Amino acid sequence: MSNATTIHLIRHGEVHNPQAIYYGRLPGFHLSETGRLQAQATAKVLRANGLDVLYTSPLERAVETAEIIAQENGGIRWRLSDAIKEVHSPFDGQPIRLMADRNWDVYAGAPPPYEQPADVLRRVQEFVRQVRREHRGERVALITHGDVIMFMTLWANGLPLTAEAKQAFYFPDYLGYASISAFRYQIESAQGIPDFSYMATPFDDIPPAEEFRIPRQM
Repeated sequence: MSNATTIHLIRHGEVHNPQAIYYGRLPGFHLSETGRLQAQATAKVLRANGLDVLYTSPLERAVETAEIIAQENGGIRWRLSDAIKEVHSPFDGQPIRLMADRNWDVYAGAPPPYEQPADVLRRVQEFVRQVRREHRGERVALITHGDVIMFMTLWANGLPLTAEAKQAFYFPDYLGYASISAFRYQIESAQGIPDFSYMATPFDDIPPAEEFRIPRQM
């Protein structure tokens, strides 16, 4: 057994969205052809590094990404979890241009039951704790969504859960489609901060095991 549990938070592949709307939790949004290629490339990285367990958000784009990853990794069984679903926001269905005018802030002016950044982080961390208990020493992939991953990343790097921190961390681009954000927890540390690494969509070269790890950004 490994002396660490590695949890890969993987953003789904690019989505077919010809109407250019913020789809959020809306049903009926599927991977584009590019998105499928992105998922296939990421699946090969996971195969090279070893994958034991696969969970996915129930939204179509995430499930389709999970299916591609599972197929590339020996038909590994995947499981659904609402805990890693997209952010609950009142802006689903709004034109992307309006969201860009808001600087992609889906939290300001969003009363309960809609989520704030701390709500998103709380539910994901609770799920990660469950995963660490059930899959001690294993390599686990969670197929999920941009801000779900982003808030875990900011937390792991000691940064505030703000729009400014989001922009600064991955400047000039947002978290990539089918990217891998890896959180490596030492088994001996029940509450410790994980080591963090990030890998954008690996279209060109598939690295051998563990070579995609980068130092923690502070």
